[in-house]
Amino acid sequence: MTTSEHYQESLETAAALLGRSLELPLGRGEPPSGAEFRRLATEHTFGDSWPRSGLDVRSKALISVAIAAALGTHEPLRGQLRIALHNGVSKEEVVELFIHLEAYAGAARAFDSYQVALAVFAESDAT
Repeated sequence: MTTSEHYQESLETAAALLGRSLELPLGRGEPPSGAEFRRLATEHTFGDSWPRSGLDVRSKALISVAIAAALGTHEPLRGQLRIALHNGVSKEEVVELFIHLEAYAGAARAFDSYQVALAVFAESDAT
């Protein structure tokens, strides 16, 4: 498989998980090499990790939400929440995840991440 084919398959996996295309345009002031970074990250995440069969998609989605929240990475958390909701994780389960996260990652981190979840919940209600 060529790099181009792997990237295309990775984008298709991401779209299936998100329920919409993964948009990765270069940002204002971003150098052209940013496209290579985005390609590599996309291939590793959606071309190598997500397609593995050791865990079901729903479990991976919950784990990914927990990791992004524990790390405090808001943009990845938004994406992981969208993937989780699109793949059968309920809002109630996400809330339970944040309750559990609070015990292990701390109240401030859990509350901050929960605010991101509320915005994604509102976004999902609008569609």
